[in-house]
Amino acid sequence: MIKKNTSPQVKIHKKYMLQAYKEALRAYAKLETPVGAVIVFEGKIIARGYNTREQTQDPTQHAEIIAIKKAAKKLGSWRLIDCDLYVTLEPCPMCAGAIIQSRIKNVYYGAADPKAGAAGSVIDIFTIEKFNHKVNVFGGIMEHECSEVLRKFFRELRKSREKRS
Repeated sequence: MIKKNTSPQVKIHKKYMLQAYKEALRAYAKLETPVGAVIVFEGKIIARGYNTREQTQDPTQHAEIIAIKKAAKKLGSWRLIDCDLYVTLEPCPMCAGAIIQSRIKNVYYGAADPKAGAAGSVIDIFTIEKFNHKVNVFGGIMEHECSEVLRKFFRELRKSREKRS
C-alpha cells in the first residue's frame, strides 16, 4: 500500500529527493527518461543512479538498478539492510523486485507511474505477503517537480518526432 509521506522528517526526505531529482536532470541532459535515484545509509548518500537505457541499449539500466549495484559495491554486500532508496518515479516491477531482493528498508518516490508502477499504480509488488522481505513505501515526495520533468521530457520528445516525420 502506498503511503503518503506524513513523516515528521519531511525536510530530510525532501533533501534526499532533491538529490535524486538532480540525477534525473542528468538523465534529461543526456536525452534519457529523467528518472534519478539515490541510496542513503546511516544518513549519507552512498550511491546515485539515473536512467541510461538509451545510452547503453540495455533495458535493465534503470536508475534504481544502477544505484543498487553501486550501493552493494560500496557496502561490500548485496544485502542493503537499513538502506533507504529515494527515486523520482514509482518503481517498475523489475526495480521493485530488485529492491525486495536487495533488502532495502524504505522506498521514497516522487511521481506515481500509471503505466508501469509497481507500488500501487498498476500492481503493488511490495504488498505480496509471500515475499520474505517487507519494504516500507512512501509516495508523493516532490511529486510536482518529479512529474513535471517527465511531462516536459516526453512533450519535447513528441515534438522532436513530429518534426522528423
